[in-house]
Amino acid sequence: MTQIFSPAADTWLRLFLLGSLALTAGGVVMIVGVARSDYVTSTNFRPSQPIPFSHRHHAGELGIDCRYCHSSVEKGPHAGLPPTATCMTCHSQIWTNASMLKPVRQSLAKGKPIEWTRVAKLPDYVFFRHDIHIAKGVGCETCHGRIDEMALTYRAKAFTMQFCLDCHRDPAPNVRPVDAITTMGWKPHGDARAAGNAIAAHENIRLGELTHCYVCHR
Repeated sequence: MTQIFSPAADTWLRLFLLGSLALTAGGVVMIVGVARSDYVTSTNFRPSQPIPFSHRHHAGELGIDCRYCHSSVEKGPHAGLPPTATCMTCHSQIWTNASMLKPVRQSLAKGKPIEWTRVAKLPDYVFFRHDIHIAKGVGCETCHGRIDEMALTYRAKAFTMQFCLDCHRDPAPNVRPVDAITTMGWKPHGDARAAGNAIAAHENIRLGELTHCYVCHR
């Protein structure tokens, strides 16, 4: 009988199968890695802004409350960007001739809003409201990180579906008293888990329902 395959054919077949499995596994790992990378999620990326605004100086060193500039964060879905008039309440008195603030002065004179580059942005298919999160005790720091330490603003957390679901499955570690909503570096006193559960119960957070699809996709 004539032998069709050489004695080494079995070895080559096994090597081919192992190589295919390795390439498939490596491809999956690479795809997942790229999808979660800073490049795709825009995490730690500092976009160019018309004015080099420093949260570290304003929120950290000066202690300006987040709600002074983001005035609609407790009232509606969007935190809101401050109008030029808000900036000029201070800068009509201090740093009045600073060159870096020229775009602010021009904005006021022309009545044209400053065109900031959005840093924290969700896809259009995601339903999100700032006011409900604030009302239930989710602090600014939970999603935006230590904004008071940022010389230039960047996205500290990757706003992935997993990030939202982790909190929706177990919100207790991420809620705090309403008077500490904008407090950076806030730590609970005593048992953090017990404190979070107490706040969740007081605010009537419907545990077990927050992971339903319609909560974030409508």
